[in-house]
Amino acid sequence: MDILKRSNVVVSGRGQQPIVFVHGFGCDQQMWRFVAPAFEDTHRVVLFDHIGCGKSDLAFYDDQRHATLAGYAADLVDILEHADLRNAILVGHSVSSVISILAAIQAPERVSRLVLVGPSPRYLNDPPDYVGGFERADIDGLLDMMESNMLGWADFLAPVVVGPGHDPERTQELKESFCAADPYIARRFASATFLADNRADLPLLNRPSLIVQCADDAIAPRAVGEYMHAHLRQSTLRVIEASGHCPHMTHPAETIAVIRDYLAQT
Repeated sequence: MDILKRSNVVVSGRGQQPIVFVHGFGCDQQMWRFVAPAFEDTHRVVLFDHIGCGKSDLAFYDDQRHATLAGYAADLVDILEHADLRNAILVGHSVSSVISILAAIQAPERVSRLVLVGPSPRYLNDPPDYVGGFERADIDGLLDMMESNMLGWADFLAPVVVGPGHDPERTQELKESFCAADPYIARRFASATFLADNRADLPLLNRPSLIVQCADDAIAPRAVGEYMHAHLRQSTLRVIEASGHCPHMTHPAETIAVIRDYLAQT
């Protein structure tokens, strides 16, 4: 099996240390196009598509493996191993922050540190001590809408993810990305994402991490970023004064700056 072809792995850059950009739910590697090129002079930039997304090979989608985020993390470890990446920096967006954490726990010898953009270990509220941002009825409603009205679901979710006041082109791009996904795979990935609870995994990570949090994020509220910071050893929290859940698309300059500053300090 050609692991790199399976996941549409693309490598560029003139540096030695790998920096792997891991896209979030409903997206593909193109969502990193405003940020990843900024690191080509200093790093070996690695991009790929999760199985079922972008130009990945859908033939390798596995109902059992990809029913949980652990399966996507195993795919990422496969890429690290087959590309022989060592001392890698994993940059994960949204659910792929947790996927990156799980991969780093599984293969710590391959990973030096992580950058977690809009991370959340659990999207559901768990009162009285945990605020994830969503009630179970909210998530069930979104999953049901995916089955009955994919276009309506994308019309609803894309503006929430991008955030208010941003370029309509970014919202339209995300909407089209949602709709381009295979409906069956997308719904199962959504279920694996929004119903997961990975809070117990956070203390298992033994690598430094940067948490990039937007000040106003409807998908991963600020309280979630603070929870991650409190439960990840060796973590640094940086808040971008921006709205939305995709700062790498809506605020690329600020995102690049905080990542560069973090890497320079560590």
